[in-house]
Amino acid sequence: MRKKPLLHGVLPFLLCVILLLPFAAIPAFAAPGGETLTVGVPAERCPIFYRDPETGEITGIGVDLMLSAAEGAGYQLRFQVIGEQSLKDALDNPAYDLLMPFGSAIGSTAGKASVVSDNLIQTPFTLVTEGRRSLPPMDELRVGMLKSLAAGAETVKQMFPGMEIMLYDTMPECVGALRSGKVDALLHNSYVWSYVLQKPSYKDLEMQPTAMFSMGFRVGTQDTPEGRAIIERLNDGIASLKDTKRQAIILDHTSRRLYQYDFSDYVYQYGLIVLLALLLIAALAIIAVQKIRALRAEHEKKLQQLMDHDALTGALSMNGFRKRAEELLRRHPDAPYYLSYNNIRDFKFINDSLGREAGDALLRFWAAKSMENLSDEEAIGRIDADHFAILRHITTEDRMREDEINIFQPVENFFIDQGKEYRVQISTGIYVLTAKDFRKIDVDHMLDLARVAEKRIRGKRRENLGFYNPEQWQNGKRIAEIVNYLPAAIKSGDIQVWYQPQVDYERGEITGAEALCRWDHTKLGWLYPFDFISTLEEAGLIFDLDCFVWDRACRDLQRWNAEGEHRVVSVNVSRDDIQEERNIPGHFQKLIKTYNLTPDQLHIEITETAFAESPELLISTTQKLRSMGFQVEMDDFGSGYSSLHMLKEVPVDRIKLDLHFLTASGDPEKSRIIVSCIIQMINQLGMRMIAEGVEVVEQADFLKSKGCSQMQGYYFHKPMPVQDYERMLRETAKTEGGTSQTEGTRC
Repeated sequence: MRKKPLLHGVLPFLLCVILLLPFAAIPAFAAPGGETLTVGVPAERCPIFYRDPETGEITGIGVDLMLSAAEGAGYQLRFQVIGEQSLKDALDNPAYDLLMPFGSAIGSTAGKASVVSDNLIQTPFTLVTEGRRSLPPMDELRVGMLKSLAAGAETVKQMFPGMEIMLYDTMPECVGALRSGKVDALLHNSYVWSYVLQKPSYKDLEMQPTAMFSMGFRVGTQDTPEGRAIIERLNDGIASLKDTKRQAIILDHTSRRLYQYDFSDYVYQYGLIVLLALLLIAALAIIAVQKIRALRAEHEKKLQQLMDHDALTGALSMNGFRKRAEELLRRHPDAPYYLSYNNIRDFKFINDSLGREAGDALLRFWAAKSMENLSDEEAIGRIDADHFAILRHITTEDRMREDEINIFQPVENFFIDQGKEYRVQISTGIYVLTAKDFRKIDVDHMLDLARVAEKRIRGKRRENLGFYNPEQWQNGKRIAEIVNYLPAAIKSGDIQVWYQPQVDYERGEITGAEALCRWDHTKLGWLYPFDFISTLEEAGLIFDLDCFVWDRACRDLQRWNAEGEHRVVSVNVSRDDIQEERNIPGHFQKLIKTYNLTPDQLHIEITETAFAESPELLISTTQKLRSMGFQVEMDDFGSGYSSLHMLKEVPVDRIKLDLHFLTASGDPEKSRIIVSCIIQMINQLGMRMIAEGVEVVEQADFLKSKGCSQMQGYYFHKPMPVQDYERMLRETAKTEGGTSQTEGTRC
């Protein structure tokens, strides 16, 4: 049910490469006696790796985490600066027993494989901008990075060709590019930002919480029997590392006042006060203390932004999920969404029988599998304990079957794959969003409804999925299947253009045909226009379908012209085509030039409702079409929006009368009087008329008696594929004169 989002799926993979890039050299650190491993580390990435200002030893979040894990594994460590340009080069150096940090396993420069440990922590990354601002899409973003991250920048560029990446030697150069507008944002580790942004002159820079993501932080070595043994043993130490210990290490290094002011900082910070320091020592001290407190408060505020993510799983927290869901629903008010509430049955039993660490590992695994399948327009959050909420696009059932294979089955078999005879059971409640939910977004209320659906099935062991509003779910799936399949259906020929003949009832002649479409849907079967036209209009895709029908009709007219048959076809123009101002006259003029047709061969039908909704635009469009020689018809006249004012103002050649008056309920005699008056009025206005929907001979005879002989409907012919239409014309021509083209069949 989840496709990987941009910031929680693609960029973590990319930026794990960035984190592995070479860093400046740092002095070695030696752990006391015993079995000692040499660990190669980068340097000067405070507070991840840095030199203790008092002892001169290498310390930091990464060092302390590794020391704690090694202690649980029975190892002692000596830290050594990585002298090579990259981890890939360092992997080929036998002087290192271990290297860090890794995001995932990589190959060495010599082509040797590596093996990595379990995750020490989830490392947050984010973009930094000048003040709070909205960022353009990733493919349009200009990003500044340090040259030491050049290899990672190349990988990012491959994934986002439209992104412009600029590399700089130092952080001040990066900041200068940001402030001058050369780049939109800067990219680095969030913990590093927490240190860098303590610089007073950078107080105008802010981390962007909506661009934040997390990635792994691991230790690795060459994939050899010795290396695997070290990693396997080290994993035991990592497994024993408590989350509270991890948080304490992170808090210890991020809460320290690690940044040391230099002369330029004092000049920037205090300005003229520096020049008056001897006279204003007391005042300067007070100002300095207040400023330090302000900087600390600002730093703590930025760290608070990290609370929008769950530390254990890397998913959003409840607060972060609520904000992200509201943002997505406001951004995509027309997209079909559902919200699911997911619960692991008997999770307490897992913690009690298998251990809390096993339960935590299961939660991390579930979150990771879910995020792999989320798109950037979807979100997942850990609500509490073993409960996850997911905001997901409604897609086809194929996607749900894929999610069953890619997500739920691996989660259910998590312990079985580890040799433990226990199958995880998940119950999921789904609430499908309605139009009302988009008008008044209340994520907590929607989540409550999804929780109600989950609670209904929790005790039913044979069911693991329940819907709060199943009818809305089915409707949303049908919309998705129509909208998502349209491009493929046009390309594959599943959508076909059929023709319904138009006749002169008085003379017994076929005078033309209307081009209609039928869709042989691969899942839904044969669809008629009323099954999908309104859906495509709502999705803004009706123009794509109309263009296909127009083009196919023109191709058929061209072929008939080559056969010596000069025929006429009526095509429909949607009201949305007009209202979107797609230059319909220019489009049709291009079509007849492309296929060498004459304008009189195309009758362009524009629905009556379009005239009612956009009269000025419709009048202008109609005038242009008629000036080019096209015949313009007002379609569906009498279907509910009829206006005498329209007949006076709109310049059309023919009115297409909907026989609603004769077929609907009501007084039949009044219906006949109304139709008679309409026919008489249209004739007196100098317009031509054709009646559509003629189903019985009584209707045809009545219309002919009142002066309307042009008709279309099931009484004469149903819509038919082009091959059947051509066959009927040939048979009619033989019957009437034995030639390929007679007056009676000429279109």
